[in-house]
Amino acid sequence: MSSKYDVVIIGSGLGGLVCGYILAKNGLKVAIVEKHDIPGGCLQTFLRKGVKFETGMHYIGSMDEGQSLQRFFKYLSLTDKIELSRLDEAGYDVVSYLGDRYAYANGHEAFTDILSRHFPKERNSIGLYMRRMEAIAERSPLYSFKNMENPYWMDSSNMQIGVAEYIRSLTDDVKLQNVLAGIMPLYGGVADKTPLYYHALITDFYNKSAFRFVGGSDIIVHLLCDSIREMGGEIITGMPVNKVNFDHNGATGVTLLNNEIIEASHVISDIHPALLMDMVDTPMIRKAYKKRIRSIKQTLSNFTVYIKFREDKVPYLNYNYYHYPGKSVWDGHFFYMHMCDRQNQKFVKSAVLFESMGWEEVAPWKNLPPGERGAEYEDFKARKAQQMLLNLEKQFPGTISHIEDFWTSTPLTYRDYTGTLEGSMYGILRDKNAPTESFISHLTKVPNLFLAGQNINAHGIMGVIIGSVLTCGAITGIDNLIKQIKNV
Repeated sequence: MSSKYDVVIIGSGLGGLVCGYILAKNGLKVAIVEKHDIPGGCLQTFLRKGVKFETGMHYIGSMDEGQSLQRFFKYLSLTDKIELSRLDEAGYDVVSYLGDRYAYANGHEAFTDILSRHFPKERNSIGLYMRRMEAIAERSPLYSFKNMENPYWMDSSNMQIGVAEYIRSLTDDVKLQNVLAGIMPLYGGVADKTPLYYHALITDFYNKSAFRFVGGSDIIVHLLCDSIREMGGEIITGMPVNKVNFDHNGATGVTLLNNEIIEASHVISDIHPALLMDMVDTPMIRKAYKKRIRSIKQTLSNFTVYIKFREDKVPYLNYNYYHYPGKSVWDGHFFYMHMCDRQNQKFVKSAVLFESMGWEEVAPWKNLPPGERGAEYEDFKARKAQQMLLNLEKQFPGTISHIEDFWTSTPLTYRDYTGTLEGSMYGILRDKNAPTESFISHLTKVPNLFLAGQNINAHGIMGVIIGSVLTCGAITGIDNLIKQIKNV
C-alpha cells in the first residue's frame, strides 16, 4: 500500500464508493478507508440460514432507458451488470390506511386514474399533485438532466414549504392527505418539519419506474469496488481512521487507528459529519460549525424483523406495503417487503418488516457491545418482534404459520454496522423551519476537505450519487464532470 494519494476517502458507503469511482476514472490515485471488514455501508447484505437480507437499500426507481438513475448507473458502469426485477406497474407501493388499500401506479395518468377510483371528487387535486411533484424534480438539474449549466441542485423555494402543509393546501379530504403522504417512511418524515422538496423527488423517482435488485443490493458494492481497483484505487477495510491531519494550508491526510499515516492532497469524508468533527482539530473548522453539526436532529431509526419463510409457502408480493394503524400516517407505521431472488418469482424465501423506532428506546444499552447487551435487551427485542409479527398477521392472514425463523435489529444494530449516528435511517432531519441550519454543504472551510454521503444535500440513492458528483466536481471541475456524465 502506498502512503501518498491524490484523494483519501473516509468510509465506503455509497457516497464514498461513487466518489472513489469518479475520481479514479478521472486519473486520480484514490484510497478508501473503511473501519468495518466489508465495504458498503447501507448497501451491505447479510446471510442467515441460506437466505440473504438487505440492510438499507431495498428498491430503486427511474431505471428505464434515459431516466435519471439509469443515466448515472450507465456512467458508473453498472447498468449492464446488475439484474433488476420490475415492481407491479399498477401498484409498486400499496398504502394501507383506515382499513383500505391504495395502490401507487407508475406514470402520472395511471397514478391519478387508480387513486381517483377511491377519491372520484379529488381527481383534479391528485393530478395537480403529480404535476407538482414532477415540476419540482424537473427544476433539479442533476436530477432531471435539464439546465445542467446550473448544476447546483437544491430547490430552495420548496425547502421552505412542508410536505404536510402542501398536501393540506391541495385537498380538504383528510383521508387523501394521508394517502398522498404514505411514502413518508422512505425519508423519515416529520409532519411539521420535512420539506416538500424531498417528498417530491422521491415521489417522482419511483413514479417513473420501480425495481428490486435480484439477489440483493450488495451487487453495487462489488461492482464499484472491482472498478475502483481496476482503475488503480485501493480499498482498505477493517481499519478505522483515528484523525484527519492538517497543516496551515489544509488537510494533509489521515492517521489510522494503528498510527499509520496516509498522506493525500484531498480528503473526502463519507461518514456522518458529526463523527468527522471528532476527528478534526484545526482552526479552519470553527467551534460554531462543529456545534451546529452536532446539534442537528437525526431522522428516526427502525426496528426490523428479518423473516425466513418455509419453502414455497408464501406467494411473492411484487409491491411494497405500508400500513398505518392510526388516524395519521405521521404517527406510526410498519413497512413490509419481500426479497427478490430471481425473475418471475412465485414464492418468497425472505422478507423484511420495519417499524420506526426512536433512539431513546434503546439508549439504556447504547454503551454495551454487540452480543453483550444482556437478557433485558433480548427480551425487549423478542416482545417487539412478536407484536410486529402479530400486526403483520392481521394484514396477511396465515403468514405466521409459514415462518421458519426470524431475526431482529434495533437502532443499535444499525449504528454498529452502518455507522449512522443514533442508528438513523436517513441521517440528519431536514427542517423547513430552519432550512439553512439543517443543510450541510459538500464544501468545508478547509479548502481540500470535502463531505459526501446521505447527510450532504439529500439522502437516498439519487441524493447520494448527485451529492458525490458535486463533491468530485469540486476537485476535478464540475463542468468537465457533467460533460462526461451527459456524453456516456
